[in-house]
Amino acid sequence: MKNIKNILNIKTVLFLCLSVILFNACQADEQVFEKTRLFRPVLSENLTAEGNVIIVNMGKLKAAIGYTLEVSRDTFKTIDYTIKTDTNYVKINEELIGEGLFWNTLYQIRATAHADDPQYDSKISDLGNVQTERFPTILNIPATYDVTDIAARVTWTVAGDAVTSMKVFAGDDLKLKTPLFPETVVTANEQLAGESFVYGLLPDTKYQIAIYSGTTLRGWVDYTTRVADIDPNGPGVIDIRADTSPSAIDNALAIAPEGATILVKRGMTYDMPSYAFNKSVTIRAAYGFGEKKAKLYKDGNMFIAPNTNINHIRFIDLEIRGKNYAANYVFNPNQNNTIINELTFDNCKIGTVRGIVRLRGTNTSINTYEIKNSVVDSIGATSANYGLLTCDTNPGTPATANVKNIKLTNSTFNKIPLLIASRNNSESIQIEGCTFANVTTYFRYNGGTGNNNVTNGISIKNSIFGHAWDETGAATTWTSTGINGGLASTSFDVGNCYTTSDITWSNEIPNLTPKTYSKGQNDLWVDPQTNNFNFKDKSFVGRITAGDPRWRLKL
Repeated sequence: MKNIKNILNIKTVLFLCLSVILFNACQADEQVFEKTRLFRPVLSENLTAEGNVIIVNMGKLKAAIGYTLEVSRDTFKTIDYTIKTDTNYVKINEELIGEGLFWNTLYQIRATAHADDPQYDSKISDLGNVQTERFPTILNIPATYDVTDIAARVTWTVAGDAVTSMKVFAGDDLKLKTPLFPETVVTANEQLAGESFVYGLLPDTKYQIAIYSGTTLRGWVDYTTRVADIDPNGPGVIDIRADTSPSAIDNALAIAPEGATILVKRGMTYDMPSYAFNKSVTIRAAYGFGEKKAKLYKDGNMFIAPNTNINHIRFIDLEIRGKNYAANYVFNPNQNNTIINELTFDNCKIGTVRGIVRLRGTNTSINTYEIKNSVVDSIGATSANYGLLTCDTNPGTPATANVKNIKLTNSTFNKIPLLIASRNNSESIQIEGCTFANVTTYFRYNGGTGNNNVTNGISIKNSIFGHAWDETGAATTWTSTGINGGLASTSFDVGNCYTTSDITWSNEIPNLTPKTYSKGQNDLWVDPQTNNFNFKDKSFVGRITAGDPRWRLKL
């Protein structure tokens, strides 16, 4: 009997010990799983905008009792609105915040989830950017040729009630509260044409111009006036806008002083000068409305005089067009002892020539050659490919002609068999923000040992490359040659560049193809054949940062 009692006592003790162990284990478990912060909010669907209303749809956090949303337009340097809400789905509209959001404006949204005890609130979560839609309007978005330094052309689709007036507001008056000038009355004829003008603006200034039907706002658009136009009566300015003779530029060059600016008329066609340049000069179009540029057009080419040292030759806001490919160049000097410090084409259209610059002669050099903000198309043909630049040589003579520094900036290049060729060294090539399509060969440095290098390297940034030029229109594969001679010791610095997938490369440009667009150039751009390089594929990852800026999507 005593043994039975002892056994029962032992079992009791063991049971009590086990209970203590289990109790302590539970306490230990409770300490491991102590209460922590809420997870940061995340989106169930991407941020969207309907009109000027932003929709935020976050995943619902079970333990959250509410959320705080913050809204900014400058990446939270300042905060426009702070919104307290007890729901994960929020429409940011006038009813919620007391006023409407701005139209056509990029906003940033971030959120914090709240627990019943504030110490367990989540950290801030950046939910991203979203742009409100453009105000429903009949106004057209202005092109660069719709604004000068002191005036703006306003155009609209004639629909609905008649447009009766226009008002001008400061660029930062986002609520359109205070007109800067008395309203401009729109005449009946202007209303029928869908076009009117605002004058008296200041140069290099941002404005908003709104149109009205009576007191009803019909929309508004942003304008930034251009920097002040050149004074036609200023020193060294030769204003030939009233001269309708095709030889007007040649006549002006003959009398121009060193450093002169020749002011030509938009929409006018002039003969390409046959003058042999021997002094610094700028040929540029005066500001004016309309897409049509002043044109230099002729069989033949321009020259440089021998034994000259010229600081600069600049062409600004012009169209330079040859009649055919046969023997038309923009410049084709074949002289000795000729130095040009700077040759620049700015905001130009250039095409239907055998080459832009063909440089020959002994001790002939250009220090800096730049094409910027321009569209270049149809340069040369397969049998006569002189491209943007050829540093050439006459048979039996040494190859001493050279261009030291080459810059292609914010420009488009289309239908070109050969981009750059030289029989002598260059110091640098810089390509920044350019669109290339239908280019067959990019670099040919074939001057032989000691004359086939770009000594300080080639830099290519933020640019897009389509396939080679097929002049027959029958090709199914397109082979582009990156390097066709020389450059074995040239360094290449390439960044944020894209190539279309329909290029077949022969000796490709080093480091160019890590970012290859998965489709062809006709999938990427609207119509390369007609120089329309707006993005057809709005999902292209480089649509905001790469290519000629004129084609990029704007945030």
